[in-house]
Amino acid sequence: MTAPTGIDPAVPPSGTGCTECDAAGGWWFHLRRCAQCGHIGCCDDSPSKHATAHAQSTGHPIIRSFEPGESWFWNYDTSELYESGPDLAPPVSHPADQPTPGPAGRVPANWAETLR
Repeated sequence: MTAPTGIDPAVPPSGTGCTECDAAGGWWFHLRRCAQCGHIGCCDDSPSKHATAHAQSTGHPIIRSFEPGESWFWNYDTSELYESGPDLAPPVSHPADQPTPGPAGRVPANWAETLR
């Protein structure tokens, strides 16, 4: 079976947290993985929306949830949700002990208010 365009099952994730948030000392709500290059970015409910920014700047259209227990994909080009897709290189989620929102120690006490 050949993976759909925009998905490279052999590429591992770039890390366990949002690449840009980690570099800037920021925090995220949920994480998303680029299915083409493995970039880990924060979701659109996060303050910085790095997963969408990555898709827009690179043209990589498909993400997969990087949350434990979730295996859905989203296609930015078509606005389609896929309940599942091809297996990607492990790990398939951030560590289960990493809190949501995360990471531990960088989430402000009033985090829920900042997402409104």
